[in-house]
Amino acid sequence: MAASIWSVADLLRGDYKRHEYGGVILPFTLLRRLDAKMAPTREKVREQDERFGEIQNKQRILQKAADLPYYNTSEQDFSTLASDATGVAKNLRDYVNGFSPNVREILANFDLDTQITKLAGNKLLYKVVSKFAEFEGLDRLDNHEMGYVFEHLIRKFAEDSNETAGEHFTPREVIKLMVNLLFAPDDRISAEGQVINILDPACGTGGMLTAADEAIKSMNPRAEVYLYGQEVNPDSWAICQSDMLMSSHRGEIALANTFSDPAYAHRKFDYMLANPPFGVEWKKVKDEIESEAELGHAGRFGAGLPRINDGSFLFLQHMISKMEPAEGKGSRLAIVFNGSPLFTGAAGSGESRIRQWILENDLLEGIVALPDQLFYNTGISTYFWILSNRKRPSLKDKVVLLDARDQWVKMRKSFGDKRKEISEPQIAHITDLYDKAVSVADEPEHADHAKVKIFRTRDFGHQRITVERPLKQRFEITEDALVALENSKPLGRWSDRDAFIEALRPHLGSLWAMKRDAAAGLLDIARDKGVLWPSNNQPITKGIWSAIAVADPDGEVQMSKGEPLPDPDLRDYENVPLDEYIDDYFQRQVVPYFPDAWIDYSKTKIGYEIPIMQHFYVYSPPRPLAEIDSELRELEMQIQRLLAEVSS
Repeated sequence: MAASIWSVADLLRGDYKRHEYGGVILPFTLLRRLDAKMAPTREKVREQDERFGEIQNKQRILQKAADLPYYNTSEQDFSTLASDATGVAKNLRDYVNGFSPNVREILANFDLDTQITKLAGNKLLYKVVSKFAEFEGLDRLDNHEMGYVFEHLIRKFAEDSNETAGEHFTPREVIKLMVNLLFAPDDRISAEGQVINILDPACGTGGMLTAADEAIKSMNPRAEVYLYGQEVNPDSWAICQSDMLMSSHRGEIALANTFSDPAYAHRKFDYMLANPPFGVEWKKVKDEIESEAELGHAGRFGAGLPRINDGSFLFLQHMISKMEPAEGKGSRLAIVFNGSPLFTGAAGSGESRIRQWILENDLLEGIVALPDQLFYNTGISTYFWILSNRKRPSLKDKVVLLDARDQWVKMRKSFGDKRKEISEPQIAHITDLYDKAVSVADEPEHADHAKVKIFRTRDFGHQRITVERPLKQRFEITEDALVALENSKPLGRWSDRDAFIEALRPHLGSLWAMKRDAAAGLLDIARDKGVLWPSNNQPITKGIWSAIAVADPDGEVQMSKGEPLPDPDLRDYENVPLDEYIDDYFQRQVVPYFPDAWIDYSKTKIGYEIPIMQHFYVYSPPRPLAEIDSELRELEMQIQRLLAEVSS
């Protein structure tokens, strides 16, 4: 069906740019689906509308007549629209205005009226309407199937718009796995009388929300489920909102920026899931976010702010702020990240502080490494983070790491950058592995599983120490030194600079091992030429020494106030595990190699990172050289044979 709908692009080619096709095809696809859905009760709605005339509040009556949460009172439909070429624009507007207010709001976000004007002006409106009138069966597609149609179309538009890797849509098998990991370890869903609220703060077309609803209903058909979402893109919001209408889901979808204008301010949620765009920049809402961050934990971003060009952790903190208190029902959430949130940011950075806060508050339950090439517009590796404030007692202060990178099958046909998918048996296998890991986290032998490892939250923390080594120098007059003196900014304010440089030139090659000898030598050279040594001007003297000094591992150790000066070029950093004494680590790992090194304790910082791939790394020895040589000789022989064939 998606391919048939995409054929409408042939009508638009020339008058529309490729990235503009979506502005026409998406709203008309929605209109045609709504039209097909309303066909069985269309006459009944018109009769009821005429019967009750101008009375107010007849919306519920018309919804009941339509047997749908929406209706259309116009005399038009796609069959009548396609039968009148001259009045198609007027009739189409009449048809759109006949919809119930909830549908008109959706269509307004597609800016449909502007498209009608443009299509009519290019003499394309009747052709497009007629083409869509030919499409049959849109009403017979269930919401999942229709979701595939919309997401296939949006993916095509995204490719033509050169969208970045982060602007992608979540494949359904990835959603299913994510939902499984969110719900499988939780035994509360099947309890009687469950009223469950679910949030997706970057809901796109709503695929995750509807999948979560279906999963819960399969586990507990009597559960009352309310779906809440927020989306910043009007087209995606409109598709999601229409899906909510047509499937009669309960809840609300907000159209706004989650960072600057969060919906549901006073509401908490039982479950949350999201696949926010990777590497989304938050520069446009910088003022609002920084203002809220100043509130500390009274706002959403009390743990810290990430880099301006990656808002992944802002989404996660927003979701954490929406968790039900642990003393009550508590919450579970799942989010898709790329590799950046695992380790980006050194100790003391915003990202590191956020990881530290999450781990020290024991919110992280597990991380699952997924295969690469799973998404339509990016082939990068991705990860599920699962968080909970009601972890099982056996998992207290522990985190599950699961390596599922090998759980994929090759697709028969690639879709954009998506070349792999996770099969149903693999989804079941990953879910089972994770469920068991969460359930038996207190059994030490389970932590040694090749695909599952369990760590304490403190294992991801470290003390970042600064290791200094002494600055060792000799002092020499060279051509490079004279050039450095000539280009030095501090010396630019010294009236005797040029005279001093000329005084040094006859002494090229002069070398001193000790700074005091160099000072005496330079002073003598300056006096001989009548240059006044700038002893009271520290910036100038510092510039002179910077030009004359040369790093030398056998040189003199430079001192200040009785202490050796550190060499910035030799400065190094070490990550010491949280549970190890810094001095013990230093004596064991540093002193045997650099006996003259010392620690600058004033610069020690606490950092947190989660190097998941390091924990699953398996050493693969290189192939024997004889085997490689044999292959090279065989290749050489093949080349020789091919050349012989060409020359003959």
